[in-house]
Amino acid sequence: MDTSSKENTQLFCKSSERPLGRPSLTTECSSSKEKQQCCGELKVFLGALSFVYFAKALAEGYLKSTITQIERRFDIPSSLVGVIDGSFEIGNLLVIMFVSYFGAKLHRPKIIGTGCLIMGVGTLLIAMPQFLMQRYRYEKYSPLSNSTLRISPCLLESDNQLPISVIEKSQSKRSDGCVQTVAIIGPIFGFLLGSLCAKLYVDVGFVNLDHITITPKDPQWVGAWWLGYLIAGLVSLLAAVPFWCLPKSLPRSRSREDSNSSSEKSKFIMHDQTDYKTPLGEKSKIMEMARDFLPSLKNLLGNPLYLLYLCASTVQFNSLFGMVTYKPKYIEQQYGQSASKANFVIGLINIPAVALGIFSGGIVMKKFRISLYGAAKLYLGSSVLGYLLFLSLFALGCENSDVAGLTISYQGTKPVSYHERALFSDCNSRCKCSETKWEPVCGDNGITYASACLAGCQTSTRSGKTIMFYNCTCVGIAASKSGNFSGMMGRCQKDNGCPKMFLYFLVISVITSYTLSLGGIPGYILLLRCIKPQLKSFALGIYTLAIRVLAGIPAPMYFGILIDTSCLKWGFKRCGSRGSCRLYDSNALRRIYLGLTVMLGTVSIFLSIAVLFTLKKNCVSKHRSFRTKREGTMVSTTIRKENYTTSDHLLQPNYWPGKETQL
Repeated sequence: MDTSSKENTQLFCKSSERPLGRPSLTTECSSSKEKQQCCGELKVFLGALSFVYFAKALAEGYLKSTITQIERRFDIPSSLVGVIDGSFEIGNLLVIMFVSYFGAKLHRPKIIGTGCLIMGVGTLLIAMPQFLMQRYRYEKYSPLSNSTLRISPCLLESDNQLPISVIEKSQSKRSDGCVQTVAIIGPIFGFLLGSLCAKLYVDVGFVNLDHITITPKDPQWVGAWWLGYLIAGLVSLLAAVPFWCLPKSLPRSRSREDSNSSSEKSKFIMHDQTDYKTPLGEKSKIMEMARDFLPSLKNLLGNPLYLLYLCASTVQFNSLFGMVTYKPKYIEQQYGQSASKANFVIGLINIPAVALGIFSGGIVMKKFRISLYGAAKLYLGSSVLGYLLFLSLFALGCENSDVAGLTISYQGTKPVSYHERALFSDCNSRCKCSETKWEPVCGDNGITYASACLAGCQTSTRSGKTIMFYNCTCVGIAASKSGNFSGMMGRCQKDNGCPKMFLYFLVISVITSYTLSLGGIPGYILLLRCIKPQLKSFALGIYTLAIRVLAGIPAPMYFGILIDTSCLKWGFKRCGSRGSCRLYDSNALRRIYLGLTVMLGTVSIFLSIAVLFTLKKNCVSKHRSFRTKREGTMVSTTIRKENYTTSDHLLQPNYWPGKETQL
């Protein structure tokens, strides 16, 4: 007995030898206890594994929900945020080969536990910049007290007074259904956690919140993005604990030992309490395994059905990864929603629709016993219908906000073309304003100005967290009525029809997510059945690697690069370099975000059609060969029967020619 068997024997009840013949009552009782203990250990393993899936999915979902928060906190463009998001997959690729090779030979539970520890520590490290960097700074006009003291935001050239400070600095089968279901629940909690943390100020616990003059609706608001990473990291560390208490393998119950066959799942988890004999392939040298690798890869990639499905899935996941990564940003910029609300609707509405779609696809496949060709048609149909529904989102966007000098002229009469964009006008020419500042002010004429200075405001007052500006000369130019030409800190709300458009967007988005997810299980079954059984593990590994390398890493990057091209107003760091985008062109953002998603989806649909035709061609050729073979078999069988009948007649003692006729 080897070391692993001895370890299992010590941890589990020792199996007593069973006498020949009828088993005694004591043996039956011990067998029953052993079976109960085995089932108990298996349930612990499945529960712990489900919790690991939940922890990993929680971290991934929360990462997606903090994209816009990280962008504003560190003043970086969307393209760089895409690199950060893609680096999550890069970290997985660094260890996936080693884990795949050594996973089956070493202590599986401890390997999983080690992975949880690394994942937990890595998640905690993501939050470290919050504690190593200075507190978040945002630029605001801030009267010293809740008074009616009038201060001039617009410093005229003839004035000799110093300008007011515009910087407020903060103080320093059932088991498989179980695991996959929990993995889907993880992103739901991730986005909901992101929604909760987005409502808390970034430096909560470090500064006096009474001195904070911005609200979650303010474009400069940054939530406590780091708090969720601490929670997700602790959850991952907690998930590692049970695996350090589990043995290397679970003992097989006596009923399983007596049976001649067992499922692949049971073989993966449980081993016999006998000397472990490695297969011949595992005893081969590394060079011999390497020589077998290339022929297997060539055999796999030489399968046109597998190769086409791999390409179709890779392109489709490019579409889905890019869409999900920047969906919170799209909701914020297109419909004027806060980061908290964007994460809330994604976590509570969209992801459950995806889970329901995957579950429904599995039910349909099982209930109607759909064939492989039917699975391919269901996979294609769900993609076609899903992207057709996605096309309707082009009509459900909101127009650009009226921003003086960027989307509309200071007179408020016409849109501004790209070469005509200018933040300076005659109404603010006497003010010493900065063109790089983004401190939006909503005038009472419904137009947003980049700052109170650029709005030509002469005085300001503060009441609580509300800052009002008066005698704004630029507001008076575009005002339709006489008044004091005032403005309030913050951007103006989108047009009145935008909330209704946002509601329609949510409905179509939920239906689209459900429809696209219907093809998940049929596509997975198509992947498993189109390859040889001995290449299934290798094929799944190549599939996962391709999705991570060719979709998970590049999609957020080039989506972010293209989204940056729709920026109207860039922020600038204190060192003078370009920071994050302050204002997007809603129409351009809608065309880029939705158009790129639909374009990639269309390419995947054409590849899926090629998969369907290839599968149909293979089925027809196999059917013809089968018919030919069957007809040949029937002909030979008929000839043999006739020969047997003739010989039987000839062998009969009372037989003579012409007997049947006479009778």
